[in-house]
Formats: sequence, C-alpha cells, structure tokens
Amino acid sequence: MKTIAIVGAGVGGMAAAWDLRKAGNAVRIFEGSDSVGGLAGGFRLPGWKWSVEKYYHHWFQSDKDILGLIRELGWAKDVIFPRPKTVVYANGKFAPLDSPLAALTFPGFNLLDIARFGFATVYLRYLSGWRGLEKYTADSWMRRVYGAKLYELLFEPLLQGKFGTHYQDVNMAWFWARLKTRTTRLGTFTGGFQAFADRFADRLRDEGVEILLNSPVDEITSLPNGRLKVKGKAAEAEFDQVLVTSSPALLARMAPGLDPAYLKGLLSLKSLGAVVLCLAVREPLSREGFYWFNLPKKAGFPFLALVEHTNFLPKGNFGGNSIIYCGDYLEPDHEYFTLTEEQLLEKFLPGLKRINPDFDPAWVNESWLWKTSYAQPVPLRNHSSNIPALNTPMQGLFFSSMSQVYPWDRGTNFAVQVARRAAGLMLAESE
Repeated sequence: MKTIAIVGAGVGGMAAAWDLRKAGNAVRIFEGSDSVGGLAGGFRLPGWKWSVEKYYHHWFQSDKDILGLIRELGWAKDVIFPRPKTVVYANGKFAPLDSPLAALTFPGFNLLDIARFGFATVYLRYLSGWRGLEKYTADSWMRRVYGAKLYELLFEPLLQGKFGTHYQDVNMAWFWARLKTRTTRLGTFTGGFQAFADRFADRLRDEGVEILLNSPVDEITSLPNGRLKVKGKAAEAEFDQVLVTSSPALLARMAPGLDPAYLKGLLSLKSLGAVVLCLAVREPLSREGFYWFNLPKKAGFPFLALVEHTNFLPKGNFGGNSIIYCGDYLEPDHEYFTLTEEQLLEKFLPGLKRINPDFDPAWVNESWLWKTSYAQPVPLRNHSSNIPALNTPMQGLFFSSMSQVYPWDRGTNFAVQVARRAAGLMLAESE
C-alpha cells in the first residue's frame, strides 16, 4: 500500500484517484478551489434544476474514455446526447455546416467547392493518420488541399479564433484530431457537469479517498528517504508518489527541483487562456434556435464564440432563463484579463445585437465572469517531440495535463485518458 497525493480535483485527477484507490493505495487529493470539477466545474442558483458550466463543456459520442468511466461507475443512464444546431458566420450570414447535407447547401459553395471539401474531409477523417501531418502547419496544408477559397472562408477564421497570433504555426495533426473524433450529437450529464463531478467526488470519498478543498499546493520536494513532501498553506505531508494535474507552468513553480531540461521543456510549451462571460437572459437570443455560433475575428465580433446553452438544454432547468456564453481564447496578457465584469459587459453586449437586432441589455438578469490563464495548448510542428513525459525525472513525481493529450484537443475525455495512463505508470512503478 502506497500513500499517494494528487494535485487537482478535476475530472482527470479524480479518475486517477479512482484507479489508484481501487488498487489498494491511500489517496489524498489537494484542490485549491472550494469545489471539485476543475475547468469542467459549474455553479447553480437556488431554484435551478441543473448547474451551468463556468466554461462551456460537452462530450462527443466518440469519447470512449469518459463514457467508459461513467459506465464503470454505473451512471450511463444519466448521460444524454441532444443534437443542437451549430452555425458558421460566412458572407455576412449564419449557415449550418455540421452535416453532409449542410455542406451541399452552404451559401457560396459551387460544385467544385463541394467536391473538394468532401474529398479532403473524408481523407482526414477516414484515411489519414496524424503522424504524417504534424510536420505541416494547418495553415499551409489546408490552404493547399482545400484551396484558398474554402480555407479562408471556413478554416482560417477557426484557427485565428482559437490560436490568435499563433494560428499559422499550429500543426495539421491538431485539425486532423478535431475531424477524427467530433460528432454532431453533443453529450452532457443529467444535472450538469458539476453534478457529475460532485457525485464522483462522493463516490471517491465512500471508497476512502480524502479530498481536501481550499488546499492549494505551493511546493513539492524530494526527500532523502525517497519520498516526496507536499507543502501548502492548509496542509503538509509526505507521500510515496505524487500526481500533478495542473498546467506545465504551475508544475514548474511547485517543483523547481525538477531536472533543468524537463523544466525547460515545461516552460517552453505555449498555451492560451480563456475569458468567458456567462449571461442569464430573459428572452431567447437566437430566433432560429441555434446553439453554437462560430464567429470570425475579422467580422469584428468582440468574442470568438457565442453559445446559447438553452438551445441545447431546456431553459426550465435554469429557472426559465436563457443561458448565453460569450467566450474567447486569448494570450494571458490580453486586456480582457484585466477588465472587470462591468467593463466586459460594455464590450460584449453590443455584439449580441448583431445576432438579434431586438436584443436589449435590459434582458440580462444576471451575469458571471470566469477567467483562466491555461485553457488551450498551442501545438507547433512536430509537437510530439515536445510533450513532457508523464513520469517526471523526479522519483515518484508524475504529471498529467492538457498539454499531454496531443494530438487530441483538450477536454474531459482526454483528461481522463492521460490521467489514467499516468495512474497505470504509478501502479507499475510500485509493483
């Protein structure tokens, strides 16, 4: 029996705790905030039946790892998969592009465009592998294969929105992964993601896992006896093994005693943060019932994506409010990270009138602002050679983060996948 610490009570950290505890180890989770769930966590007002995620989340039907975990827990009946409407802003209008039929009727596409779009998409989704693609940038590959017209209409705005000034440096394997795994039906857990996280935490506690909330970790050091000391303001203890599920930069701050080459690799990884303004609105915004609006930066919208959550789930779950997200991926030094909620409301609300000319700021009943400096890793060419090892050079210290799910995109499914891989390595080391 080993004593194991896990830093971070996100879904990945809790999945690792599940495996490690099932193997008979003593597991303690340190979480810096006052709730579990990490970036998939949410909040719920009195009178709401469901929670609302702080950063909009969903699952795909192809998400085998998270759905497999839920089956292990016996909760598969609580997962639902509605099919919301997603639209792209092109030529001054919103149009769907989430099915073969939508591609055939997409405005501005001629027969050659449709054929080229179909051939390239089928090749990426069914015929190609990612390793041969990571040596190319997505910008150069798609401009050549899809053609300049389709690329500049559909894909360049996506890359610019997701990666900002880095968009021409992102490798093609990242885009391949998006096409490979995504489905038109989007999944969630009955009651919301926070309901799932809370229920999972309770199950872990029942199994004997200790979860310490409001317990950030400041330092992890290697001791002469081969164990690791975890030190924070709320607690200090020694462990046989430690798994950190934070950002690369945070691991570097917590464990400065790591091998210099490993530290350098952590700090060289690029990533963007996220700013999300969530609104409870008394009237629906989209007249057509659209859920997800992809908005190109060049069109002048003050945010990347607009998500009308209540065109995915019934507004009755949220006290009759329409729930709207206005979100963006941004460099950590972007001005949005310094603005107050009131200042961002002033910037964002005029953009809603472009979606619905009848929108009035008086429709907004409540608002919430969420910010994180680590939300979207930026995979450059040949990124597979830059991924930090799950077992760090410090004996007993392991690392699991969004930066290691490559070529897949960040999300709870791959957070679970990589965290359970790390737990497997920890169990193998202790045998």
